Amino acid sequence: MICRSMVPAVVAAGLFVAGAAAAQDPAHHPGEEAVEAYAVADANAGATPFAGTAMFEAFHGQPGIDRIVDAMLAAARADPRTADIFRATDIARLSRTLKEQFCYVLGGGCGYTGRSMADAHDDLGLQPADMGALVEHLQDAMAAEGVPFHTQNRFLARLAPMRRDIVTRQGG
Repeated sequence: MICRSMVPAVVAAGLFVAGAAAAQDPAHHPGEEAVEAYAVADANAGATPFAGTAMFEAFHGQPGIDRIVDAMLAAARADPRTADIFRATDIARLSRTLKEQFCYVLGGGCGYTGRSMADAHDDLGLQPADMGALVEHLQDAMAAEGVPFHTQNRFLARLAPMRRDIVTRQGG
């Protein structure tokens, strides 16, 4: 028996968009808020992966990526410059999709199941200063994990073109 509150999830699970599976998520993720259906594709990660596994290994594999993302998000949520950005954010989903994205881009063989960078950031109104503070938190987390500075720079250079989809407001 399907209860009335399950109908949106059942309907969303059955949708297909342009031949690609559309999903709240490709699988159920406990603790995450429901989202509207979207096309799942690695291209949504916003960057092409590095060839080979050297970058992934320099980040100490998935456990290192997990620590980096957790530390970055904790610092961003505690920082008065960025805390408001995360007040209404589904942190469980954000954490999972950032870990997938970093693993994918670093050549770890993961798939990315999140929305596109433009869609994920469209309503946030992020400014250049917000992006700068978030990058600082990522750099601090990578340094704490012992990722070599030149490797950090290679990763940041790979992520940098996403700025145009993430920063949607100019100014203060």
